[in-house]
Amino acid sequence: MSVLGVQLVFSMVMASVLAKLSPHFSLASWILTSRLVRYLHPTDDELRSLTGMPASGYSKNKGRKNYKKYAAKDEPFTVPKSLDIQLEPAKVQPIDVIPMKFYAEFQWLVDFAFCALFIYVATEAYYTMIQPRNEYNLSMMWAVLVIGFCLKVLYSLTAMYFSRDGGGEWVICVVLGLFFLVFAMVILILNDEILEFELDAAYRNFSAGAKEMLAKQGIDSEGPASLLTFRIMLAIIAALLGSFLSFPGLRLAKMHLDSLKYARERPFLQALLYTNMVFPLLLSVMWVRPVIREQLVYTQTNSSPHRIKPQTFEAARIIAVIAFCILRFCLTWTHLQSHLNMACAKMEELKKEAGRISSLELQKRVARVFYYLCVVALQYVVPLILLLYCTFMWKTLGEFSWADAFGIHSAASNRTSTISIKQPPLPVDGEATIATSAAQFSFALRNLQIIFTPVWFRGLFSFLCWWICTAWFTTSAFGLVYYSYFTM
Repeated sequence: MSVLGVQLVFSMVMASVLAKLSPHFSLASWILTSRLVRYLHPTDDELRSLTGMPASGYSKNKGRKNYKKYAAKDEPFTVPKSLDIQLEPAKVQPIDVIPMKFYAEFQWLVDFAFCALFIYVATEAYYTMIQPRNEYNLSMMWAVLVIGFCLKVLYSLTAMYFSRDGGGEWVICVVLGLFFLVFAMVILILNDEILEFELDAAYRNFSAGAKEMLAKQGIDSEGPASLLTFRIMLAIIAALLGSFLSFPGLRLAKMHLDSLKYARERPFLQALLYTNMVFPLLLSVMWVRPVIREQLVYTQTNSSPHRIKPQTFEAARIIAVIAFCILRFCLTWTHLQSHLNMACAKMEELKKEAGRISSLELQKRVARVFYYLCVVALQYVVPLILLLYCTFMWKTLGEFSWADAFGIHSAASNRTSTISIKQPPLPVDGEATIATSAAQFSFALRNLQIIFTPVWFRGLFSFLCWWICTAWFTTSAFGLVYYSYFTM
């Protein structure tokens, strides 16, 4: 039987699109250049004209020899900080963002994630209409690659702060990493009656599957690792994720406060901004069993007709996470524009200071805001993509159904994970045919399905999705307090 089927066509088409059309159209470039406006720093001549200095930086009576010297090297000069400077706005063009730092990473990640999203949607539609059997969901391989790229970019962004000399940013990463390590250990101690990750059930299922597979291979083992080791490893992974999300959360808090300033006359946008900030907290509460599940979900002890079925609640929770991702993506331009508006804010703050400033330093203050745009965009988008694709893997590998969210019975709801494994025939005379190789590959994958079952994936990705929402909100809340009360 087919191992990949029609899904292979989806992947080949999108791989071709990614290779052929990316140089001509890029979603990442469109995000940065479609609606954003940057501010140009004042030139030397403009600064001289505002201060009453000669525009060319030299006196005419000094002769042609001095003119050549000043024309070859225009030396910096000082201007009053209180100078009334009006920055000129300009629409961001594609050629402006190409030389920026981290633009290549931003373009590749966003374009690849978009292609993976198309493959995932097409695969889900295919599974809904056809419901194939004995086919492996190839979109999950794309999702794994996207998550890997997200983690790599988050690592690069965090390492950038450690490489700076004299900067205290690395201290923040270390302190928050230790805080999240302790926090994760406390969370993992709690049982499923409080936070319903079902990690204990996932571990038992994983351990039993590993024992079964090893027993079939003639190996006597008690399992790959103890429950304590499993929790410690999960806590370390959670701490690293929390450390990676430190500066994305702080940056989001800064952009949120700036966006509210520019949305004073737009109450609808203000409502969206507040909803966007509080949404992760509401999602985190959905995992607290006494608060949500015991009040809304149908149980044997409480069979009220107003309660919903457990599978409906699970699917609705997945859809709520996806809705949050859509909302936050729609506000991308609002937040990025608030960052670019910092150039004008820096000039207003400079006017309140006394003394003089070098022309070069003044220009750097304005230009630095724009050239940091790709770093800010990555800090905003990468956690969003990471959460979205963890949710996709949670839904698909956990064998949930979209129809359950609307109370519609589907065949996928009753799908079981019973796996029958049959050893494929060995190649005759040592010559492997394509069919034999495919059968052996399918046999190896089915062996892995004994260990990594839907119960395991439900517990793992349920915890990861909750942790990303909680850690991102925690760092954002810390940033809101810091920028509101300590940077006045």
